[in-house]
This record gives sequence, C-alpha cells and structure tokens, in this order.
Amino acid sequence: MKFELEQLGVHESVDAVFPPAELAAYLADLPIDVAVIDDDDIADCDAVVTMEHREAFLEVDWVHSIQAGVDRFPFDAFEDRGVVLTNSTGIHDRTVGETVAGYLLLFARRLHDHVANQQERRWDRPAWDEAFTLPGSTACVVGTGTLGRGVAETLGGLGVRVTGVRRSGEPVPGFDEIHANDRLLEAIADAEFVVVTVPLTDETRHLFDAEAFAAMREDAYFVNVARGAVVDEPALIDALEADALAGAALDVFEEEPLPADSPLWGMDEVIVSPHCAAYTRDYFRDTGDIVRENVDRLADGEPFHNRVV
Repeated sequence: MKFELEQLGVHESVDAVFPPAELAAYLADLPIDVAVIDDDDIADCDAVVTMEHREAFLEVDWVHSIQAGVDRFPFDAFEDRGVVLTNSTGIHDRTVGETVAGYLLLFARRLHDHVANQQERRWDRPAWDEAFTLPGSTACVVGTGTLGRGVAETLGGLGVRVTGVRRSGEPVPGFDEIHANDRLLEAIADAEFVVVTVPLTDETRHLFDAEAFAAMREDAYFVNVARGAVVDEPALIDALEADALAGAALDVFEEEPLPADSPLWGMDEVIVSPHCAAYTRDYFRDTGDIVRENVDRLADGEPFHNRVV
C-alpha cells in the first residue's frame, strides 16, 4: 500500500481516553502535519487517529483505532474504498492484566466491601470464611490473544493457575492448560474465576449465555473486559440474582453508559467500571508509538503494523 501522507488528524473522539492535543504534540516531530480535528476537518486529512467511526473516514487513506477492538468500523466499506485500518493491539496487555488482577484481589480480600462500608461510616469486618487468598485458585481466560496473555501473565505472578480457551487448543505461553472452543463449558466448569477477553465477532456475540453461566461454579466470579455484547446481559443478571454465581466484575456492557435502572448497579457482589480497563496516563504515548512506526513503514514501502483491513 502506497499513498502520499501529508496531513494526519487526531480526531476529537479520542478525548474519551486522553486529550487529543497530547497525542498531536507527541507526534509533532513527524515529517507531516499533525493536528487535532473535528468532524468538519476530516476531509482535509490523509489519515486519522480515532476512537469512533465516521462515514467521512471512507474518503481518507488510513484510519488508526486507538483501541484493539475494531467492531465499530465497516470492514467491507473500507475494503471497497481502499482505506487501510490499523488498530492498537499490543498496548493493553499489562494494563488490562493489572485491572483484572485488581478485580480478583477486591473479591478475594473483600476490599469492595470495605469501600462500600466506608461510605456508610460502618465498621464491619468480613465473616471468618469470606476472605481468601489467590494462590491455588484457577482462572479460566476465554481468549488468548494480547489481552488474554496479559491477564495470564499478571495472574500467574499472583499464584493463580491460569487455563485458557482458544480456537485450536494449541499450547500458549503463560497458560497452564488450553482448551479448544468446543470445550468452553468444560473449561469454565472448574474455575473460581472466568475472565473474558475475546473480540466481538458473529461467533462470540452472546457467547456467555444462560447455558454458560449454568456451567460455572456457584462460587465462581465472572469478569468481562472484552465487549459487552459477548455476554447475554439479562442471562447474567438472572444468574446473579439466583445466586448461581458468586459475583461479577464488568468493564463493558451491551449499552454504554450502563443505564441507571440496570440491576447491576445495586448488586453487592458486582463491580462496575466504565469501560476503562486499559486506561493509563501513557495511553497516548503507546498509541503514538504505533502510529509513528506506521508512518515510517509507509515511507519505506513496508507493510503496516497491526493492519486489520
């Protein structure tokens, strides 16, 4: 792929994760013009760094997503128009891994209870058999890509036995055991924690439904840092209300922001975070390094890194 790159726009939608001006300043030394843009400025750009999709992107040569997930972008339309799409896969492994570890530690050490008690000025210790430690427990990570491997590495350092679920069932470094997709229910049946890190596709939409939650242990915790639509949310709520699960930590939802009337807000054993598991103050630098590499690759006539379309 070869085109003339003169103007790179940092779309204002990235402000949901970091100030667009920070990324523009980080890339200011590139041999091209870099500027923060809004929707009206897209037509002036050859390439755009963005979080959200706009129809006007079909007129540029290259779009870079600051997220790893790219399900919001129209692949077929990009292909037809010859628009290159790249993503930020590879920068979220440690951040998401640490967030998941934080969820597990909250549940194990009952820290979420202490935070809730503090808001009520309530001195209330956990029951003698509530708190536990993580070594010896098992986490089944469904999806062994960049996110899954980051989760496995971080949890492994805490003494957690980590199993994984992937298409082929072939071994993956950092995982103690790997199951093929067709053994999902068997894989999640014996884990104290089930962590979802798969991308959203036609095959993974509502992958976790009533049958999957029924297969899990009643004392298991469910963690979703993938995409909201990977989970049948009403089925998850039913399982939690029936005490068929011990609890859940959820960073993503079918509707975002999570509606104020969702029962998930009021459940004691549910942790809700606003789709920010990968956030870090270095996010703009991590994204910028991928963009910088691809600007160099384009100039040298080399293939794009992290090319999706």
